[in-house]
Amino acid sequence: MSEQDWRIVKSTPLFSAMPDQAVRDIIARRGAKSYNKGTLLFQQGDEADAFFLILDGWAKIFRITSEGSEAVIGVFSRGECFAEAAMFLGGRYPASAEVVTPSRLLRIEGAILRRVVRNEPDLAFSMLASSSHHLKLLVEQIEEIKVLPGPRRVADFLMRLSGCEEGPCVVGLPYEKALIANRLGMKPESFSRALAKLRPLGVEVGGEYVRIADVRRLSAYVTSGKLSPGTACASS
Repeated sequence: MSEQDWRIVKSTPLFSAMPDQAVRDIIARRGAKSYNKGTLLFQQGDEADAFFLILDGWAKIFRITSEGSEAVIGVFSRGECFAEAAMFLGGRYPASAEVVTPSRLLRIEGAILRRVVRNEPDLAFSMLASSSHHLKLLVEQIEEIKVLPGPRRVADFLMRLSGCEEGPCVVGLPYEKALIANRLGMKPESFSRALAKLRPLGVEVGGEYVRIADVRRLSAYVTSGKLSPGTACASS
């Protein structure tokens, strides 16, 4: 494993507090594997015998509703684990996972992790930390969908992606707009309308990139919901 990949592994909530040797014991059996966009990693109802850590790329967790539509539960990127709680508890995966961009992932066998935790019970706290992190993200996602109107959800998504604190910024959309819309609890046409409503804030879309003219101004809108003092942004 390269030094860069090792740093990514050790940055995760699951592995950051574990002794290096324990982590190496867990990941030693399999190296990183490359996956093409659209690769299905597991399906809802499959035996939960492993979890994944993303070294590069993006993957989504989703369920198929009774009406046959896809509901995106989460989208994960570099340095994030997913499916560890389902794997650790045993049983079946409660959702499906698919790679949404060309990616490199570590597949970590559940039996190996459980054996290491049995030998070092304190490592169970690392599992708890990782599960708590995912729960926090899920609660935030539900809160955004329930509370924020469409344009503010999109603005918040762009701010999280940008990594900028001030000035102009160009954000590359990491995956398809239809998936972004689903992740934000919106239909694709609602997502497009929400982007259009952000134009007065200096947000311009060009292909797979979004230009933010003033990051501070967009951040203020996410917080206040107002385009300018006394002017509320229309919701969708």
